[in-house]
Amino acid sequence: MYMLLRASLLLLVLHTLALGVFARIDDLRTSLGCYRDSVVKSPNIDQLASRSQVFLNAFAQQAVCAPSRTSMLTSRRPDTTRLYDFNSYWRVHAGNYTTLPQYFKSNGYFTMSVGKVFHPGIASNHTDDYPYSWSIPAYHPASFRYEKEKVCKGEDGKLHANLLCAVNVTEQPGGTLPDLESTEEAVRLLKSMAYRDDPFFLAVGFHKPHIPFRIPQEYLSLYPIGQMTLAPDPDVPKRLPPVAYNPWTDIRKREDVKKINISFPHGPIPKDFQLRIRQHYYAAVSFVDAQVGRLLSALDELRLADNTVVVFTSDHGWSLGEHGEWAKYSNFDVVTRVPLIFYIPGVTTVRGCLGESTFPFIDVLTQSRYSFKDGEVRRNVVELVDVFPTISYMVGLRTPQPCSDVSFQVELCTEGHSLANTFQHSEIRNEEAVSFSQYPRPADTPQMNSDLPDLNDIKVMGYSLRSWDYRYTLWLGFNPKTFQVNVSDVHAGELYILADDPSEDNNVYSDFENSALMKKMSSLPPSVSWQMRMKQQLLFIRAGMKTRN
Repeated sequence: MYMLLRASLLLLVLHTLALGVFARIDDLRTSLGCYRDSVVKSPNIDQLASRSQVFLNAFAQQAVCAPSRTSMLTSRRPDTTRLYDFNSYWRVHAGNYTTLPQYFKSNGYFTMSVGKVFHPGIASNHTDDYPYSWSIPAYHPASFRYEKEKVCKGEDGKLHANLLCAVNVTEQPGGTLPDLESTEEAVRLLKSMAYRDDPFFLAVGFHKPHIPFRIPQEYLSLYPIGQMTLAPDPDVPKRLPPVAYNPWTDIRKREDVKKINISFPHGPIPKDFQLRIRQHYYAAVSFVDAQVGRLLSALDELRLADNTVVVFTSDHGWSLGEHGEWAKYSNFDVVTRVPLIFYIPGVTTVRGCLGESTFPFIDVLTQSRYSFKDGEVRRNVVELVDVFPTISYMVGLRTPQPCSDVSFQVELCTEGHSLANTFQHSEIRNEEAVSFSQYPRPADTPQMNSDLPDLNDIKVMGYSLRSWDYRYTLWLGFNPKTFQVNVSDVHAGELYILADDPSEDNNVYSDFENSALMKKMSSLPPSVSWQMRMKQQLLFIRAGMKTRN
């Protein structure tokens, strides 16, 4: 998602610094040049990052669209929004929580939404939360209605509903694609706001690289199939609990994948098809990079780049064969870690000279590389629930107060932390900083609905803590009727020591499961939250590691 603030935000652009753009990308992992991915070609996003502060270890609260988007935009965790699937609206089923754009709107901003910002449908009341969050109805590209239709030309010359769907855009319905339409609308709105005095908040949500990979076919040329490689860890880890595995059922529903006849739940997908999936994903990222470049260059042309805040992020990542998994739907780094980039004129960069271009458009098809200069990177762990309080502070609004342990009746508060101080001081390694993610499962073994169980089918919740040096996950019994987790009902656990195992392939939980320290922690009162319980357990694990060494 991309936000612009005058302020506008996701690409959040804030026009200031009362102005802002917020940009949010769908299913974008940290496969960007500015995150040290050596394969991807993302020159426009890398150019933005070079003028911004980049958080290298930012994490989503749940690796699926609607829960993550609702969580970030309300600054409440999924257990507070009570949204783990796509089938409820937080204002009705949890609490009347104030959203990020609603907060800006109540403070005099003209708020606008383009593309996929909230998850459409029930999760945002079939209105994208209008009129609460937006000054005008949200814009959705007309061509999106064809995303799941048979519009992909196969080798047989017929049209199919495929996963891999590189197309000749002129042959598509309407002669366009959703993200092309969204970019045009976002630029139109920027032009309409450029010479108005009131501040604005523009949220732009691009659909790619979400599947299907319906993208202009020319972007495949950036990634010759002969140069593509498999994931470095393509096998299911031997000590991975079955409950933790995501069987990627949405991938299996596509016609070209069905044709391969892959066994359930582990597959694997044939290696040649794996390479093509990876090729199409990276090509989709480059396609979106071009749209971000068009939007940023419009800021230059409208002379807004020197007084507009831009925030760039994603709702979650996407597995490309790591751990034998595809898509999202798990707690691993590769799906919970997201890009998080803040451009703040005069703070992350010196205001440009008169006539100097801040964001010149870079045509990724002809100039695919941009040398990212990482003068403003932050490595400490942060979360997407931190975005709301951070943006509020940076544009001069009152930062929402921290939520109490139970805050269903509180309309405005945050379960995150403002990151404003990170823009003002040099970073000191903070080993105590953690993020929390979670993912629901219907059973202890992979099922056809394991990826996205309905609320009533959830039996187990995987709560995951990510620190500087560990990922620690507990799979606990969960009651969907009461929304209560049973901390004494441990179905499985995962522990990865990131210094030795950055890809999270070697689960060492069983080495600690029966230790005296862990048994001591099990005696904590039930009233202690799972977050505090896991933080305390991690402290004991650290102490045990030091004793061993």
